[in-house]
Amino acid sequence: MEQFQIETAQNITIDQNTSNLGERMLAYIIDSFIIGVYVILMFIFLLSLDIEPADQWAFYLIMGLPAFFYYLLFETLSDGKTIGKGIMSLRVVMLDGSKPSFANYFVRWVLRIIDVTMTSGGAAVLTILIRGKGQRIGDIAAGTTVISEKKKVTLNDTLLRELPLDYKPQFPQVTVFKDSEIQTIKELYDSAKRNGDHNIIVSLDRKIKEVTGIQTTLHPIDFVDVVLKDYNFYTQKM
Repeated sequence: MEQFQIETAQNITIDQNTSNLGERMLAYIIDSFIIGVYVILMFIFLLSLDIEPADQWAFYLIMGLPAFFYYLLFETLSDGKTIGKGIMSLRVVMLDGSKPSFANYFVRWVLRIIDVTMTSGGAAVLTILIRGKGQRIGDIAAGTTVISEKKKVTLNDTLLRELPLDYKPQFPQVTVFKDSEIQTIKELYDSAKRNGDHNIIVSLDRKIKEVTGIQTTLHPIDFVDVVLKDYNFYTQKM
């Protein structure tokens, strides 16, 4: 799983995890299965109706529209997710971490003809491998990528932070917090970094400064990280 960095308008740099090929292929298989089941059920339903042969094409065309627009509809209405992407915890976002517009989703959808349909997915796979940042041709044209929202369970997912032996704390005021409060701050901070939600990080920065009275020129994302490390330093020494 590759990472790329985005920089928000508030000059906060956040890491995003791009989805890997395996995850995207599984999401594609799930979506293709759903579309296939819908088409089969549609044909069975239409065959059960007493429709004149001359009128059948119109019914097939109308009822086939949901399958035809499947990716465009779901990604637009479900915050960048199809059913397959949702199951695999994937989501389409802009390269700056913001939500794509309908125009962005539309460009991705149109270029599926080249990425997937005409080349049986070969163009998409090749472009993702060469380009990086999880982008197929449609993503490059739309300025989007597909990120993974899966949470990695590591030492950083606990209250503890790994500290170097020569670590020097900066803010002793952080000891006013309780373990439960720091745990909440850490969970919000880690979640915001994963999802690119800089507003939450800015809010944490502001609230911590209000409670502790700390004044610093550190960027919010760096400040909150230092607060968590300092808290661990002081509490481990107690």
